[in-house]
Amino acid sequence: MTLNVRGFAALSADAPLAPHNFVRRDPRDTDVVIDILYCGVCHSDIHQARNEWHQSIYPMVPGHEIIGRVKQIGAKVAGFKVGDTVGVGCMVDSCQHCESCAESLEQYCEEGATMTYNSHDRHDNMMTYGGYSEQIVVSEKFVLRVSEKLDIKSAAPLLCAGITTYSPLKHWKVGKGHKVAVVGLGGLGHMGLKFAKALGADVTLFTRSKGKEQEAYRLGADHVVLSTDEAQMAAVKSHFDFILDTVPNPHDLNPYLDTLKRDGTHILVGLIEPIEPALHSGKLIMGRKTVAGSLIGGIAETQEMLDFCAAHDISCDVEMIDMQDINGAYERMLKSDVKYRFVVDMASLKNA
Repeated sequence: MTLNVRGFAALSADAPLAPHNFVRRDPRDTDVVIDILYCGVCHSDIHQARNEWHQSIYPMVPGHEIIGRVKQIGAKVAGFKVGDTVGVGCMVDSCQHCESCAESLEQYCEEGATMTYNSHDRHDNMMTYGGYSEQIVVSEKFVLRVSEKLDIKSAAPLLCAGITTYSPLKHWKVGKGHKVAVVGLGGLGHMGLKFAKALGADVTLFTRSKGKEQEAYRLGADHVVLSTDEAQMAAVKSHFDFILDTVPNPHDLNPYLDTLKRDGTHILVGLIEPIEPALHSGKLIMGRKTVAGSLIGGIAETQEMLDFCAAHDISCDVEMIDMQDINGAYERMLKSDVKYRFVVDMASLKNA
């Protein structure tokens, strides 16, 4: 038997999201059925709903920053029980046998991870639907434990914005003694500041806008550099070990490369391709510098990140909204009018 579920969906690229009833698969022996309590709103939800990545399938139920409570477990589920508070992030399955999956890097699955929405289930080919809904059915291997120390409302965006910034900092072993700069103060950028500070780095915010100093300091920055000010940029030439670039739109990377030390790394977590203007290769060659990319994180690392947040009292700064307000929230996100992540209270779906 399949589950009849209510949610909000995009029915086409140019249609506003609206109430939508759909079917989820019959839970398998290894599945967890989750009542969704909160779902974060990610900028990629807009890209997908409006087919800006040219791969959208409709109807589409977005949402991959999910916090909920276990309603039902399959006969072979051992790690969860009914009533547990859990999370689901960007993925709900992967091939489980390629080199990346064997190393707990399911996001880089060579056969392609099964995404939480706008993807096909690799077992029955049903469409996956996301967290803008009442319930979700997920394989136990892709369900995350959520500590009672975390505020579950502000924990939702950790499942994407959090792991997207935590994973590269951990991969490049950022810690005490490192100088780290974060480009952009949005949903990802503000988490990058918090994580880099908690890991022991000396942290700088790069911003194009004046007046963000106090907010940046509150979030963990030790310094703020106005990237449009030539004197301020010159003062940090060859200064940073790492730059975490969270800006999702095309921008000039070359001025930032000048601020890296020899062997420094500029890490991209936003989909800005193609990179324009072009990189000046001399800036890389003359300092053995690297431009790198990073995609979310594997399940084990995402669990590590949630536990790190619980241990260090880290959460996302959020604004709560009702499901009925999602279209207005999308427009506000495009204007950067949110500090720093919208989270939908899914109880409001009952009134939709």
